[in-house]
Amino acid sequence: FPMPDPSNPMDVFLDESKKIVVADEKSGGSAYSYSAAYKARMKELSKDMNVKGKNLFHPIRLALTGEMSGQDVTKQLSLLELACAENNPVNAKAAGVVTFAERLDLLSKFIETIPDEFRAPKVKEAGKGKKDEKSAQTSKEAAGSSAVEAAPADPLDTYDGPPVTALDIRVGRITKVWEHPEADKLYCEEIDVGEDEPRQIASGLRPYMNAEDMEGRLVLVLCNLKARKMLGFPSHGMVLCASNEDHTDVKFVNPPVDAKVGERVTIPGFNFEGEEGQPFAENKIGKKKVFEKLAPFLVTSEYGVPEFLGRPFLTSAGVCTSAITKGTVS
Repeated sequence: FPMPDPSNPMDVFLDESKKIVVADEKSGGSAYSYSAAYKARMKELSKDMNVKGKNLFHPIRLALTGEMSGQDVTKQLSLLELACAENNPVNAKAAGVVTFAERLDLLSKFIETIPDEFRAPKVKEAGKGKKDEKSAQTSKEAAGSSAVEAAPADPLDTYDGPPVTALDIRVGRITKVWEHPEADKLYCEEIDVGEDEPRQIASGLRPYMNAEDMEGRLVLVLCNLKARKMLGFPSHGMVLCASNEDHTDVKFVNPPVDAKVGERVTIPGFNFEGEEGQPFAENKIGKKKVFEKLAPFLVTSEYGVPEFLGRPFLTSAGVCTSAITKGTVS
């Protein structure tokens, strides 16, 4: 398993130009760094085990760090390397530092307690499944049944559109709202999405919301849309809302109240980490009409949960919600 270079443990905290990488979820290093080796190993494991996304990354993160979220794993293990190095200023015993070797030893001892029947997936006996299925079908036909009840199909199995990871959806906070001077339906907003400056975004929400109810609200913002003029106002992004079928009721899609501004929204079962999980460039989103192709699959459930192919919008603070049930998200 890749480990930090003891001679250069700060590598993951610096980008190739030696500037500090501030964001917790990002790591630095060159193409031959510890961070790159770690990502390559994750890809190998994903391929070998046929496990993708958070189904792989979260268990490994939990096993190595004891946390399901937080700072990048390579950063945490690099800090651990520093804390365990000789002649470092950290009192490891007083701080409760557990070395990487000790962690693996404890993990191995835990794995030994898992019953054998749960250590590998169950494999059906060859031919038995078909035989039993045919027998069941025959019995139902004899009883007058038209067909055997099937388990609900996973919509992902038949989906062939662009990846949802193409979208850069982030948590934002509306800091300022005013009416567009030349458009009856538009609000102009300044929204903090974790960047150096707030985004200016125009939204057609005046028929549905009051400005005083919008200011200070946490919202979801689609950030990788190309900036464009909306009747003279430079708008860069889109606030995501849910609406009913006839579009007479429109509400914000709400991140959890303690969600972090600037955090990217993820969806279970999809890999939002590494190169494959990076959002598309703004030009590609527009040129390929990526959002238009994904939009029919962005809906809210019967409980008001925004979903893509039956999978919820997530932040590290939990599931996003909406007051609109069985609606569309756009």
